Amino acid sequence: MKICVFGAGAIGGYLAVELSLAGHDVCVIARGEHLSAIASKGLTLRMAGIQKTAIVCASDDPSRFGPQDYVFCTLKSHQAYTAAPSMLPLLGADTAVVTAMNGIPWWYFYKEGSSFEGTHLSSVDPKGLQWETIGPERAIGCVVDPACEVVEPGVIEHHEFNRFILGEPDRTKSKRVEALSEIMRAANFDAPIREDIRYSVWLKLWGNVCFNPISALTLATLDRMTNEPSLRSLCVNCMHEAKAVSDAFGVQIDEAMIERRLAAAGRAVGHKMSMLQDFERHRTVEIGALVGAVQELARLKDVATPTIDVLLALVKERATSEGLYDKVIE
Repeated sequence: MKICVFGAGAIGGYLAVELSLAGHDVCVIARGEHLSAIASKGLTLRMAGIQKTAIVCASDDPSRFGPQDYVFCTLKSHQAYTAAPSMLPLLGADTAVVTAMNGIPWWYFYKEGSSFEGTHLSSVDPKGLQWETIGPERAIGCVVDPACEVVEPGVIEHHEFNRFILGEPDRTKSKRVEALSEIMRAANFDAPIREDIRYSVWLKLWGNVCFNPISALTLATLDRMTNEPSLRSLCVNCMHEAKAVSDAFGVQIDEAMIERRLAAAGRAVGHKMSMLQDFERHRTVEIGALVGAVQELARLKDVATPTIDVLLALVKERATSEGLYDKVIE
């Protein structure tokens, strides 16, 4: 298979190494020192005490590679939005785009089955740029579980988990998603196919919608947020509000999952959420898909989200004051 990983950072780099070593024709889109390192000495993955290196074609120019069978988009949502037009050279008649990103995806209302069919969320895809440029019919949903980190240019360190949950937006078990699952399993990933990928999107988002902004505002690690009573209460309130929104759109998740999510998070001692890491490294912060989209969806269904509203206002203000908020996506 011809596979392009668009954004060969922590998760993208992990995917690229394993898929390349499994025998696929893998190219990566990267930039800066990371790109230079990959071009000169390959992409290295450190995992469970083992080091692997894959020699992959790398560039910051997608037009070098031509149409692919699969394109994994592993950028943050605001990066994916601005990068959408540059993906066009990679898209052939049957190319699938795997959205391996956090938060509400830009294709959420493609064959979703409600009166909001075709709605473009301004917090994720203003004016439908990705919808019109890439096309929602190409999208395969992907919820990312692994924790990885770029420890130096060209080097990815894998910390835990290997599961990438896959699913078609229209809830079908298509040949292309079945083939992708087989490809990924053969490359050492756990890649289950879920009939309703939106369930998995929401379940992960219950954590991201609170853990990320709270960490950015308080500097608390994940175990601190879930074990300190006042912060834990804040998380619980956010998760209940997010559940009310997902319920309103017909995605029913057992309330008991709130405590399970908190318990699992509490075991991640010393872990800093991605939003806090971005603030510390002075990188543009991903807010729209993780927090803003929940508020926007709540407004569509007239669901109250007072706790989420406060966290969103505060984290946007902090990011704006530090020049780290991408106002292209509101």
